[in-house]
Amino acid sequence: MSWQTYVDEHLMCEIDGNVLFAAAIIGHDGGVWAQSASFPQFKPEEITSIMNDFEEPGTLAPTGLFLGGTKYMVIQGEAGAVIRGKKGSGGVTVKKTNQALIIGIYDEPMTPASAI
Repeated sequence: MSWQTYVDEHLMCEIDGNVLFAAAIIGHDGGVWAQSASFPQFKPEEITSIMNDFEEPGTLAPTGLFLGGTKYMVIQGEAGAVIRGKKGSGGVTVKKTNQALIIGIYDEPMTPASAI
């Protein structure tokens, strides 16, 4: 299975009647492995900031998490493993694996914990 197939068939699938707005798998170096058509164009420094927060949890809290120029308020997560951000009625969940970041962007009624 390709990474694109994983994004299309697993990350962008229906979960309890809801579907993510966008999803991607991005290498720790910022290289895109696969992404949905709706995933925002991000800046390399946004991925660098996310990676820094995984190494030193709490660094994004004062400034927010930026992805595709959109600012998300950092909310509960799992230090070194999951970062969650909230903006209005939606948000973003970033899960760190050994080699990549799995990112899901969602809108209500999906909740942060069910995003990925």
